[in-house]
Amino acid sequence: MSATDPARTLPIRPIDAAAFAPFGTLLEAPDVAPRQDRATFIENGRPAVAVNLALIRSEPWSGPVPVARLERHPHSSQAFLPLAVAAYVVVVAPDRDGRPDEAALRAFRVPGHIGLNYRAGAWHAHMMTLDAPGIFAMLVHEDGSADDCHVVAIAPVALTLDG
Repeated sequence: MSATDPARTLPIRPIDAAAFAPFGTLLEAPDVAPRQDRATFIENGRPAVAVNLALIRSEPWSGPVPVARLERHPHSSQAFLPLAVAAYVVVVAPDRDGRPDEAALRAFRVPGHIGLNYRAGAWHAHMMTLDAPGIFAMLVHEDGSADDCHVVAIAPVALTLDG
């Protein structure tokens, strides 16, 4: 097994709110006009740390390239709002003793009209669009310290489109 030839595969399944709930919330269009206040809980475990609104360019997932690392933001939720995205993939894992539980990895296909908010501490992979590059607005509390984001290597896993 090499980094480009992983022994494991992970199917990409359609996302739904219940399946994603252990990792965060989905952000969908409001049912009632003109707006939906408090659409999700924004976590900030370090009150002195400012919010960062960033624009992220995501490159498309390219089939055989495996996911080999996950990250988490232990003190802040992290919201992604698609601005110019047709569809994207998220890979998540529950926490087990301060590391991602690799046996419980899940991958979801998300339509481009749905955003998401990872809860603080949720293990996830980098953003990957499908078919074409995409642009997201990303909201997280950061101060530039090493405690903003923890990154760990995992055994490489290849994503496969389900059905």
